Amino acid sequence: MTIRHPSLFVSHGAPDIAITEHEAVDALRELGKRPEKPAAIIVVSAHWTSEPVGLTASATPETIHDFGGFPEALYRLRYPAKGDPELATTIAGKLKDADFDVDLNEQRGLDHGTWIPLSFMYPDADIPVIQVSLPAGGMEDWIRMGETLSPLRKDGLLIIGSGGSVHNLREMNREGSTAPWAHEFEQWLLEAIEGNHFDWLTEPGKFPTNFRTAHPTIEHYAPLIVAWAAGDRKSPGRRIHQSFMYGNVGMSFYEFDT
Repeated sequence: MTIRHPSLFVSHGAPDIAITEHEAVDALRELGKRPEKPAAIIVVSAHWTSEPVGLTASATPETIHDFGGFPEALYRLRYPAKGDPELATTIAGKLKDADFDVDLNEQRGLDHGTWIPLSFMYPDADIPVIQVSLPAGGMEDWIRMGETLSPLRKDGLLIIGSGGSVHNLREMNREGSTAPWAHEFEQWLLEAIEGNHFDWLTEPGKFPTNFRTAHPTIEHYAPLIVAWAAGDRKSPGRRIHQSFMYGNVGMSFYEFDT
């Protein structure tokens, strides 16, 4: 019997989490130990927004090191997961049917929002991975994308939104202390998601006053919307991990339609 996996939202943190021991790394490893492996993985990452919507269409997507200023060891890491051009074409067709313009991109590889969490979840890199870009249109398109991808879960595919529950690089604190506003925003997210208030997350008039402190730009928040819509936007999600990196970088994980 094919397992229908819950959709996931994971916070991928700063790139050097790939070479750092952190409790979020342990949580990613635990996610990968769930009994049934997915047939393939679709990741919508904060680090690729495009119009038209892009899909990785190479059979051997490269590992993209889309960051600078980190230790050399980080740039030597590779995640050699295979792609699946046939599956990418199938996904593209579903997105086209939902009125998205689509580009099957044979040159694009997997950015760090995809390969870093997957390297802990599935370190053998033995599951095909397709990365899908965020639509450039905004909230309604993120919701529509999640709902369009959702039926693929019945075929054993795992859908992951990879971003950050709190993502303000100017507010990073390498000494490790977390500001009250970051704790408060994480609590608001928890209450919205586990309280089944999808509208809190999608209607700006219902955002808390510290929203723009937690997300001065929107791209790390958007994958959360895709993930919930890919689960069941009418049902609550469940938080499965919460921590902080560098003081104020939120590292929450959620699953939807368990």
